[in-house]
Amino acid sequence: MKPIIALVGRPNVGKSTLFNRLTGSRDALVADFSGLTRDRIYGDVTLYDTDFIVIDTGGLTGKSDDISDLMRKQAQLAIEEADLVFLLVDGRAGRVADDQNIAKNLRNIGKPVILVVNKGEGELKEIMAADFYSLGLGDPEVISASQGRGMASLIDALKHKVPDVIAIEEIEKEDTSNTIRLAVLGRPNVGKSTLINRIMGEERVVAFDEPGTTRDSIHIPFEKDGTDYILIDTAGVRRRSKVSEMLEKFSIVKTLQALDDANVIILVLDAHEGIVEQDLHLAGLILQSGRALVIAVNKWDGLEKHEREWVASNIERRLPFLNFATTHFISALHGSGVGLLFKSVKQAYASAMAQLQTARLTRVLEDAVSDHQPPLVHGRRIKFRYAHLGGKNPPRIIIHGNQTVSTPNSYRRYLENTFRDVLKLHGTPIMIEFKQGDNPFDAKKKKRIVGSAPVKREKVTKYKKS
Repeated sequence: MKPIIALVGRPNVGKSTLFNRLTGSRDALVADFSGLTRDRIYGDVTLYDTDFIVIDTGGLTGKSDDISDLMRKQAQLAIEEADLVFLLVDGRAGRVADDQNIAKNLRNIGKPVILVVNKGEGELKEIMAADFYSLGLGDPEVISASQGRGMASLIDALKHKVPDVIAIEEIEKEDTSNTIRLAVLGRPNVGKSTLINRIMGEERVVAFDEPGTTRDSIHIPFEKDGTDYILIDTAGVRRRSKVSEMLEKFSIVKTLQALDDANVIILVLDAHEGIVEQDLHLAGLILQSGRALVIAVNKWDGLEKHEREWVASNIERRLPFLNFATTHFISALHGSGVGLLFKSVKQAYASAMAQLQTARLTRVLEDAVSDHQPPLVHGRRIKFRYAHLGGKNPPRIIIHGNQTVSTPNSYRRYLENTFRDVLKLHGTPIMIEFKQGDNPFDAKKKKRIVGSAPVKREKVTKYKKS
C-alpha cells in the first residue's frame, strides 16, 4: 500500500500550495468525493520514483470556536490516518506560538514528522532553518512550494523517515507481477464480505448484517484453477452525510488505496435497492482509474420476474458508460452465479494487459476508416496514418495522422468500439489518444508574417500619348 502523508500547520503557511505542487504531475482525487469531508483533500502523488497519498488539512490555530474546532478535528483524523506528517511553517514569518503548540502535540503522538520550512525562495537555507530547531523535530527541510525548490530533498527525507513503508510498496510491486490483484468495491452492506467468504469457501472475513462491518482493506492471497490471486476486501464507501464514526472515516482512504492497487475491480451492487447515487460515484471513480471491471449484482435471489427486468433495465440506463464490463447476477449468500465471475475476471485482466502489435492495430484502424470515413474539418478530411500501443492496464492506443486533434467524440467512440470488438478487449476501458504531426509549411508562413515588412510595389500609371 502507498504511504500516507498528512500536511498540517497553521493557516497561510503554504499547505495547499505544496499539495498542488506534489499532485501536479497527476490528477488529484476529487475533493468532495462521498465520504471525504471538505476539510480534508486527498491527492495521489508520483514524484522522483516515489508514490504516496497526500492529505491537505485546514489551518490550525489556538482559537476555540466552531470552525477552528472542526478544522482541528479533521487535522487530527488526517494525522491518525497518516504514516508520516509534514509540519509546514512559514520561513518568512519565523517561529510563532502556534508552531510551538502544534509541534508539541505532534511529538506526543509519536508518529514520524518532517519539519518543512516553506517560502524559502531567495534566502539562505541555513539562516532560515536556524529559527526552527527549537521545535525539537530534527533538521528542517527548507523549500519553496510555489517555485518547486527543495522537492527532491523533501522526498529523500520522506524515504529516510519511512523506509519500511516505501520498501513494502516496492516489494508488493515486484513480487505480485504475475498475480491478479482483485478488489471488491461497493457501498456498505451490499454483500462484499459475504461474496469473499463464498469465493474462499470459509468465513475468512467478518460478515454481519450491519453497514460498515469492514473497517480496513484485507488482502487475501489464494489460487484458483492454476491462477494466483490477491483478493482485496474493502470497507464500504457511503455518502458523506452518513459518515459519522471516526473508524469509518479511516476506511475511506483504504478503499482509495485498494482501488489504485488492484488490476481488476468487482463492483458489487444491491439488486433490492437498484442503482443509487453512491453507486454512480463509485462507478465514475473506477472509470477514472482505468481499471478493468466486472459488475456483480448481488441479492438476485428472491426477486420476482418483473423486479429482475426492472433492475436489469435500470443498470443499462444509468450505467451506459460501463458497457465494456460484463454484468453477473448473483447471490453471494447462496452461491448462485458466483463461479462465473472468475471467467470474466480473467478475461478482463487479459484484455487490460494485452500486447497489441502496431501492424495489427494499424490494420484495424484502416478497416474502420474504410467502413466509415472520418468527417471533414474546414473542407479537408481527417487522415489517420497508423496506430500503436502506448500503455497497458488500461490499453492506451495512440493514433497518428493529420488534423487528428479535431476528431469528434462520436468518431472516437466509434474507433473505441471497433478496436474492442475486433481485438476482443472486453472488461477494460480503452484510452484512445490522437497525435498530430506539425505542418512543415507553418514555420515558413510565420516567418513571412513575423519577418521584415513586405516591400510595397509602386503603382505604375500608364499615360496615353497626346
